[in-house]
Amino acid sequence: MSAVQFHAMGTTVQIHGSTDAGGRVRAVFEGYEQRFSRFRPGSELSWINEHRGRWVAVSTPMAQVLSAAADAKARTGGLIDIGIGSALATWGYDRTFDDVVSLDQAPDRSVSPEWAIDEQWAYVGEHTCIDLGGIAKGWACDRVVESGAATVVSAGGDLRSIDESLVVEILDPRDDIVAEVEVGAGALATSSTAKRRWAVAGHEANHLIDPRTMRPADSPVVSASVVASTAVEAEAGAKAVLFHGVDGLAWADRQPWIRRAIVIWHDGCVYANREKEKP
Repeated sequence: MSAVQFHAMGTTVQIHGSTDAGGRVRAVFEGYEQRFSRFRPGSELSWINEHRGRWVAVSTPMAQVLSAAADAKARTGGLIDIGIGSALATWGYDRTFDDVVSLDQAPDRSVSPEWAIDEQWAYVGEHTCIDLGGIAKGWACDRVVESGAATVVSAGGDLRSIDESLVVEILDPRDDIVAEVEVGAGALATSSTAKRRWAVAGHEANHLIDPRTMRPADSPVVSASVVASTAVEAEAGAKAVLFHGVDGLAWADRQPWIRRAIVIWHDGCVYANREKEKP
């Protein structure tokens, strides 16, 4: 087994697999970044956002990611919505994170997202901008592992594995280990408001836009981790648990597709629900 690390899709990607997996997987991730990034003018996503207000034909990978996003939105009752790109931009996250600058004034409320996918046709409303973010990263991890190119792949907070013995450490915002979770053949994702933060009107903003308010998340939960069957499911579950705040673990208990959920509160306390059996 080998471990390879590189930068792609705005984050650090780590893979474990055969000795020749690194180059192939890196090329795959670079291709996905070129297709799914909202920061690359020539990407397919940028092209879709430029054609707002009309139905456009999209590639098979794009249709698959948009379908995965639609499923995540349905599973979470609308809490996970890729149509929050305009709100992200108006709150200052309109460029790669290393170049984000503080804003003197908070923006007005953004228009609620409007988008749809029908087979290989996509629609984005005139006032909506899609940001594929974590959904695309989770989908990429799923595709690479399911293709057999690697045993374990992680991209930022999203991880997919076919290693039955895999145990993952959960870190708090100070990078201290607060829990160990058995992932095995499955996936884990962590969403946090602690890392990507900047100042807006003298207050801290974060990159997780709550579709209910179209503002950065305001939750007592600083970090939420979820174990599920796929990285896309885990990604959606982790963000939804964080958005639900005090009710996050109770909500996770009611979702048959979530095996485990762990939250770290603003005061450093760590809570978890009881682990469910694999479906």
